[in-house]
Amino acid sequence: MAALRLLALTTLASALTISQINGPKYLSPYAGQTVSNITGIITAKGPNGIWLRSPTPDRDDRTSDSIYVFGKTFGANLTVGDAIVIGGKVEEYRSNKDYVPLTEIASPVLERKISSGNEVSPLVIGKDTVKPPTEQFSSLDGGDVFAVPNNVSLISVRNPTLEPKKYGMDFWESLNGELVTVKKPTALSKPNNYGDTWVVGDWKVTGRNKRDGLTMTNKADANPEAILIGSPLDGSSNPKTTKLGDELAEIMGVFTYAFGFYRILPTTALKVVQSQKQALPSATSLTSEGKCDGLTFGAYNVENLWTQSAHLPKVASHIVTYLKSPDLIFVQEVQDDNGETNDAVVSANQTLAALTAAIASAGGPQYAFTDIAPSDDKDGGAPGGNIRVAYLYKPSLVRLYKPNPGGALDANEVLDGPTLKYNPGRIDPANNAWTASRKPLVAQWEVIGKKGKGEGSFFTVNVHFGSKGGSSSLHGDARPPVNGGVEDRMQQAELTAQFIKAILAKDRNARIITAGDFNEFAFVEPMKRFAGISGLEDLDEVAGIQDVERYTYLFDMNTQQLDHMYVSAAVAKKGRKARYEHVHINTWVDSEAQVSDHDPSVAKLDVCV
Repeated sequence: MAALRLLALTTLASALTISQINGPKYLSPYAGQTVSNITGIITAKGPNGIWLRSPTPDRDDRTSDSIYVFGKTFGANLTVGDAIVIGGKVEEYRSNKDYVPLTEIASPVLERKISSGNEVSPLVIGKDTVKPPTEQFSSLDGGDVFAVPNNVSLISVRNPTLEPKKYGMDFWESLNGELVTVKKPTALSKPNNYGDTWVVGDWKVTGRNKRDGLTMTNKADANPEAILIGSPLDGSSNPKTTKLGDELAEIMGVFTYAFGFYRILPTTALKVVQSQKQALPSATSLTSEGKCDGLTFGAYNVENLWTQSAHLPKVASHIVTYLKSPDLIFVQEVQDDNGETNDAVVSANQTLAALTAAIASAGGPQYAFTDIAPSDDKDGGAPGGNIRVAYLYKPSLVRLYKPNPGGALDANEVLDGPTLKYNPGRIDPANNAWTASRKPLVAQWEVIGKKGKGEGSFFTVNVHFGSKGGSSSLHGDARPPVNGGVEDRMQQAELTAQFIKAILAKDRNARIITAGDFNEFAFVEPMKRFAGISGLEDLDEVAGIQDVERYTYLFDMNTQQLDHMYVSAAVAKKGRKARYEHVHINTWVDSEAQVSDHDPSVAKLDVCV
C-alpha cells in the first residue's frame, strides 16, 4: 500500500523548536510546511534516519522535545551526541490508513554542525515523565475502548489535544521521538515473528495476574500502560523464546509509531534475566466422581486439528495429563479428515477417531465422539478445512438421550419434555448470522444410572462464534477501535441465547451447560446480550475466579478470555458446588512449546435430577 502523508499547503517556517513542531496534539500544526534552522542533538541513529532532541525543552508534558528525521543517507557522517541545525519538510507519515500518523521531518538538509560529544541521557519512563495511564486509551473512546458502535471517530480527523496524565495513547504520543529507558521490564507476551514483545516497566499497572501478565478485566480495561518493544537499532534480533512473565534487562531505545502500535526501538536486543517459576502450570485439581453430582467437563479449542496435525498427540497428552480426562469435552476447531485440502470431504470421523485413539494411547479413556459435518466451505476457518465443534464423551458414563443427529442444514427445535428434535443438532444453520462461521451444536445427555450413584440429564451447547478478523489496533486511528465481526457475534449470541431460553421456558430447572470459543470478552455487548437473554450464569462468576485469572488467550499486551462456560440456574445454584479452572498450558510457554493458541478449561458440576 502506498504510504499516506497528511499535508497542508507548503510554506516556510524557520527558527522553530522541536516541541513547537510537534505541538500539543497528535498532528503537527506545521504539517506540510518546509522548516529551517531547527536545532537538535542526535540521540540515536537508525537505518533510515536519525532522532533529534531539542536543547531547549519546553517543560510541557504534551509536547515531545524530540523528533524523527527521515532520510536514508542523511546523517551518514554524523554520530550520536552531535548538535546540528537542519531544515526539511514536516510530514505526518503512516503506511496504512488505519494507523495514527507519525510526525517527522522528511527531505532533511544539514544546515550546519554545531558541536560533537554532547551528553545524551534517556528519559526514564514514569520518573522523568508523567506516569503511564492505566485504564483509558483515548478521549475519543467515550470511556469504553470496546463500546458499540465502533469506529465512530478518527484521531487523524479529530486531532484531540493530548492529555498524557489521563489517556494512554496521549501519553505515548507525547513521547514520540524521545530516547527513553524502561526500568525493570517484564514481558507480557510471546514475541511475534519479528521478535516484537510487549512489556511493562516499574510503573503502576492494573490487571496484574499471578504470572505477572496483565489481564483484560470487566472494567473494559485493556491495559494502555503496556508498550511494545520493536526491532533493535543495532541490527540484532530480539529473542523469540521470551515467555509471559519473564524479567528482562533494562531497555533503552527511541520511541516511535509503526505498524499500528506505539513502540520502543531498543538500542540493543532484549535480554531475558529470569523466567517465571514454575515453568508449566499444574494439572487441574478437578477430577470426576463418576456420577451425576460430580461430572467433569472440559473445553478446548484445538486449533485446526486434523489426522496429520503434528500437535494431535500433544493435544491428547494435554487432555489426559492436564485436564485429567474430563467426562465430556467441548472441542472446537476440528478440521475434516484431510485438513486444508480443498475438496468435497467434510467428514471429521477420521480426525476425531485419531484424537480419541491418541488419548487412549496416552493413558486416557476410550472416548466416543459426536459432531455434525458442515456444508463444504460454509463454516469459515482455513479454506478446505471445514472446522466444526464436536463432543468427546465417556460412553460408560454418559450417552446421548435418544440420539437422532441432524444434518448440516437441519435447524434444531425444542420439543415438549423438553427434548430436542435433533440430538445432536445445529441452531438455525441457514441464518445469515452464521455465514462463514461455525454453527452451535446442541445435545441432550443422560448419565448412565448406577445403583446408589443417582441419575442425571442435561443439555449442552458447544459454540465457536465468528472471528475477530478485521479488528483494528488498540493504538489505531479508529476510535473506539474496530472490533471485527462484532455485529455477527451479536446476532449469533442472540440466536444461541434464544434457543437456550426456549429450553428453560419448558423447564426452568433444566440443567444446561454452554461452552466454547465465543471469540468475545464477557463484558462486551454480544456476551452481555447472551447472558441477559439466555438467563445463564457465567461460571467464572459462579466459581468465584478472580478477575485477573480469567484468561485463556494471549494477544498483544493482554491475557484475555475468549473461551467461556455458562450454566443454568439449576447447575449454578448454591449447594451444587460448581467449580471451574483454566489450565494455562499454552499461554505460559514459549511459542515453540505452544500446542494451541487457546488454554483449555475444566469444570466440575452437579447435573443430578
